[in-house]
Amino acid sequence: MSVVWMTTISSSSATVPNITCHPWGKFRLNEMYCPGDVVFGGLFEVHLLTVFPDLSFTSEPEQPRCERLASGSFQFAQVMAFAIEEINRDPSLLPNITLGYHLYDNCMQLAVAFRSAMALISGTGSTFSDLGCTGQPPVLGIVGDPGSTHSIAISRVLGLFRMPLVSYYATCSCLSNKREYPSFFRTIPSDAFQVKAMIQILQRFRWTWVGLVVSDDEYGLYGSHAFHEEMTRFGCIAFHEILPRDNSRVEVHRIVTTILSSTAQVIVVFSSTPYLLPFVDELMVQQVTERQWIASEAWSTTSDFQTRHLLPILGGTLGIAIRQGEIPGLHEFLLRLRPDLRPENNMVSVFWEETFGCRFQHKGAGNDSQTCTGQEDLAIGNSEYSDVSYLRGAYNVYKAVYALAHALHNLLSCEQEKRPFVENTCAELHTLQPWQLLYYLERVNFTTHYGDRVSFDENGDALAIYDVLNWQAAPDGTIQAIPVGTYDGAIPGTDKLTLDSDRIFWNFASNTPPRSVCSEPCPPGTRRTPRKGEPVCCFDCLPCADGEISNTTDSSECYRCLPDFWSNEARDSCEPKPVEFLSFEEPLGVCLTVTSLMGVCVCLAVLSVFARHRSTPVVRANNSELSFLLLLALALCFLCAVLFIGQPQQWTCQLRHVVFGLAFALCISCILVKTIVVVMAFRATLPDNNVMRWFGAAQQRGTVVVFTAVQASICVVWLTTAPPKPYKNTHYQNSRIIWECTVGSVVGFGCVLGYIGLLAAVCFLLAFLARKLPDNFNEAKFITFSMLIFCAVWITFVPAYVSSPGKYTVAVEIFAILASSFGLLVAIFVPKCYIILLHPEKNTKKAMMR
Repeated sequence: MSVVWMTTISSSSATVPNITCHPWGKFRLNEMYCPGDVVFGGLFEVHLLTVFPDLSFTSEPEQPRCERLASGSFQFAQVMAFAIEEINRDPSLLPNITLGYHLYDNCMQLAVAFRSAMALISGTGSTFSDLGCTGQPPVLGIVGDPGSTHSIAISRVLGLFRMPLVSYYATCSCLSNKREYPSFFRTIPSDAFQVKAMIQILQRFRWTWVGLVVSDDEYGLYGSHAFHEEMTRFGCIAFHEILPRDNSRVEVHRIVTTILSSTAQVIVVFSSTPYLLPFVDELMVQQVTERQWIASEAWSTTSDFQTRHLLPILGGTLGIAIRQGEIPGLHEFLLRLRPDLRPENNMVSVFWEETFGCRFQHKGAGNDSQTCTGQEDLAIGNSEYSDVSYLRGAYNVYKAVYALAHALHNLLSCEQEKRPFVENTCAELHTLQPWQLLYYLERVNFTTHYGDRVSFDENGDALAIYDVLNWQAAPDGTIQAIPVGTYDGAIPGTDKLTLDSDRIFWNFASNTPPRSVCSEPCPPGTRRTPRKGEPVCCFDCLPCADGEISNTTDSSECYRCLPDFWSNEARDSCEPKPVEFLSFEEPLGVCLTVTSLMGVCVCLAVLSVFARHRSTPVVRANNSELSFLLLLALALCFLCAVLFIGQPQQWTCQLRHVVFGLAFALCISCILVKTIVVVMAFRATLPDNNVMRWFGAAQQRGTVVVFTAVQASICVVWLTTAPPKPYKNTHYQNSRIIWECTVGSVVGFGCVLGYIGLLAAVCFLLAFLARKLPDNFNEAKFITFSMLIFCAVWITFVPAYVSSPGKYTVAVEIFAILASSFGLLVAIFVPKCYIILLHPEKNTKKAMMR
């Protein structure tokens, strides 16, 4: 009974009033009571429904009544009674002290729960006159309440009195706030840990696109808030629906329709059982199958949904469940229960009547109901009350009672180093106060018979240990929850989930884990691009650009390869860029090499012809010494073309340009001197002209050496300041490396080419002026034609060189060298060889002088 007090004052003398409190009225509550030296209170959900009378305000309202017995929750109350009886038999724990209990049924209503809590801390006596409030309070600590909403309200009041409240089922993470709930503890982990366990399950199966359904209370709302925070670091929430408080069929229908229209295959449900009853009914109506449900601990072990007809809907559910334990001797204790007809033990008689469908005689059994004898057998049938095979909530009740008992034991032990009280005093049994017990409860640390360690952190939370359950078909066709893994918060590291995937039943046609993603992960070689206006889990996959790769799945960006590497066709790895240069192995290189060597052979053949016929007029008339030197220079020009083929090296880059410059400078110098000789030779035929005397063979050789030495000086300065060197060109074509020789100094290279061009221009001018000099064999004509070819080739070379890609740039340069060399060789020496070999009759002094 719970009472509301009224005060009356009487006086037996003029100075000392006698104050006595009487109750205004009594609340009708279901309770269980057992006296003891120290009494612990308890709040349990023995009934699931409270019916309140209508308030007419014209007469005193009737008492609310509780309906729909939950035999499993009544088992929890009996577990507390069993634990206290067990502690009283234990000589090592609280010796010479008898514990008692006072338990109330909260009927799953905050108003009833609050009335029960007030009854525990204020007492239920009919009178109370000791206003000094000395002695021990009615209870020293309370086990309960199972609901988060109830615990929040009750803890705010009990915290004012520092009355310990140890809940076995309230999981709201908000209750971890010690500033608001200083006297609240729990033997069940906070929802914050439950959310972490759920997230690790989602991560294990890569479910990044999930729906969320929660109840409209502190349990569901705080749980959804914590889930949102954790989920945003890993995936996205497809939809978030709140189950209505009033069980509106229209709203529930809308929520189920949203589930059917969503692409999310995995749905997390944070709710207690009463909110889910109409929701599950609607799932049955609309036949919602092929969905993977993730159940919070509040309904993962409930028997209300583990029925045959719900297997197609809820089969395969993965649930988070509180730690399962064993309590030896509990089953026998539960079966020994017998009704007690005392008013303070009416909870037992109510349970007895509703379990066996009878009425005790003192309550006036009707004609339609049988009379309870009190000897009915609790072992008959498979009731939830006597089932001790899966002790989860009951095990938490057991640990909560033992936590209070150990704290009380440490309090009364009065160890010197642990005395927290003023003046270093010990607590007295008959003057114990809740705040004294609270100090030791914060520091409690023991191990149960089952081997689980019980302690509380700085927030009053217990160690986070969960079982992972899978709803599978039982042999009788119903649903049974099978343990398939654990989540242990004490395991170091981030992965605290142990899961046996082979034992999980998947309620899908393929019997495999479903895919629940908004967008499939992007394969290597692509990157994620968010879709405008959609969650980050919804994206498109775009291929990486040329030269960029992504070598991981679901990469958010592509990475550029190193300068010497390029992306492969799949864009998932960087490969060394192909190196491109004109090699001796490829057909073009072979052709140019053969052509170059053929030019050398032609030069040597012409040289042998001139050497064999060196005494003939044609050879002597064309300055045989300069002709031999010119042929050697042309052979060197042909050979320098070979230096341009092959992979560029430091020495080949320098040698090819130097040899090129010197060979062509020597070649043009020889032709220029020959042209000068021709011009002077005709001027020497004029009377009184002795010019040839001053430009003899020695002067001609010296002139060639001087002209060539100027080019050599330019090359020396060039090589000294900024020589040519090999260079990996990646700018012209990003996908490959073009090996080429940079000229080093553009000015140096320009001076080399410019000097050759100057010699060629002077030679062309002199030969052009001397082309019509009277002679049967005027070499100036052939020199003019050769210089015309030479200049045309190199003028054409410039645009072709600039526009040619890669290795073809070098091929154009080689072609220009070979073409100009062949042009000089053919234009100057072929006419002479024609006469020497085919018309020897013209190779006479008479024919030459004609």
